[in-house]
Amino acid sequence: MLTGPTPAAVTDGAFGDFVSQAAASGHLVVQPRMGFSDPERMRAGLRAVRTAPAVTVGTLTLDSYTRVGDHRAARDALAAGTDLNGYPLVAHDPATTRAVLRDVHGPDFPVQVRHGSADPRRIFTALLDVGLHSTEGGPVSYCLPYGRTPLRESVRNWTESCHTLAAAAGRGPEPHLETFGGCLMGQLCPPGLLVAMSVLEALFFRAHGLRSVSLSYAQQTDTDQDVAAVRALRRLAEEYLPDLQWHVVVYTYMGVYPRSVPGATRLLELAAEMAVRAGAARLIVKTAAEAHRIPTVQENVTALRAAAAAADRTRPDVGTRRPADAPTGHGGPDDLLSQVYREASTLIEATLALDSDIGRALLSAFARGHLDVPYCLHPDNAGRSATFIDERGRLRWARTGNMPIPADLACPRPLTASDLMNALSHVERRCDAGHTPTTRVEVER
Repeated sequence: MLTGPTPAAVTDGAFGDFVSQAAASGHLVVQPRMGFSDPERMRAGLRAVRTAPAVTVGTLTLDSYTRVGDHRAARDALAAGTDLNGYPLVAHDPATTRAVLRDVHGPDFPVQVRHGSADPRRIFTALLDVGLHSTEGGPVSYCLPYGRTPLRESVRNWTESCHTLAAAAGRGPEPHLETFGGCLMGQLCPPGLLVAMSVLEALFFRAHGLRSVSLSYAQQTDTDQDVAAVRALRRLAEEYLPDLQWHVVVYTYMGVYPRSVPGATRLLELAAEMAVRAGAARLIVKTAAEAHRIPTVQENVTALRAAAAAADRTRPDVGTRRPADAPTGHGGPDDLLSQVYREASTLIEATLALDSDIGRALLSAFARGHLDVPYCLHPDNAGRSATFIDERGRLRWARTGNMPIPADLACPRPLTASDLMNALSHVERRCDAGHTPTTRVEVER
């Protein structure tokens, strides 16, 4: 197994360049979602990730106070010595963060800021101030699932934030922005909508000046369906973003996680295998402790090692034998690709047709229910769509509301609360089958 970053991936520090060059060398880049409020612990975590036996990039995952813009509360917590659930980038003095990054962040180990904010303006300013140029999110994906911020306000905040990040081009490494649109609600969202939202948010970034982006997709309930989704996402990125540097990033399953170590490990391995098969360039990992607590540095490193090992023993799939718009059949790989591609293309085109301004188009699409995230309770989401897991373990539409989804891609059916609860625990039950759930104490050992 490769140890550390490849020499071919050494760049001027641009996040997109690093990942693209590693992928060209045949390596899946693996990345934790790690953040600690204590600067020394954060620095130790970054150093451990940098020296892990894998091709890695670093992460500063921010705390909940910073995500919602309550920087005073974050400062008060730091003053009181309270341990936060992430790194309070805005509350820490810039000199402190520069010290955290010194001799760690660089051309052979770029660091990304991960946050979850519908108003990231101060976050973007703060990350640029400490010499970082890569972050993630989106006007829809960091608004609808996570709070009550009006979508119109989030679009305005993200417009300004994109301009801030894009303006840094030419003064250092090329700024990079990752969509979170492919992770809406984390689970029970059919791949076509996830792929469409990832492309739409990337188009939003491009419209506001970004030239290096990554498009996200979250592992769902069936590996073959996920492979088809990532391949459809790559094809659509080629069509809609031909002038940008881009790559696809896969997120390990974001729903109810297996409680056994073997089950959690196998789910991570499936994510890595799926990413390689589908041609993704980067994987966000999760650890065996996810169902119990915030993981330690060592648990993150263990997960990185397991994901890299699974990726190393997996080969990419050969291209499809049929065009993307071929008729659907019995659910084989080509049929799945066709289904996801057609659904995503329809949603993208329906949204873009609403307005020449991508921000206004997104607002109009949600107002009309042309985009509708299942089980999302945000006031700006129509809430008329619903999904189910079919007998093959694949996500399907039970109700499409007012979305212009081709009729043959939906399977109208009544749903009960029991159906929803069973769907939410589907992946956990499948992966934990035959294994004893691990207790918190056992995980810590």
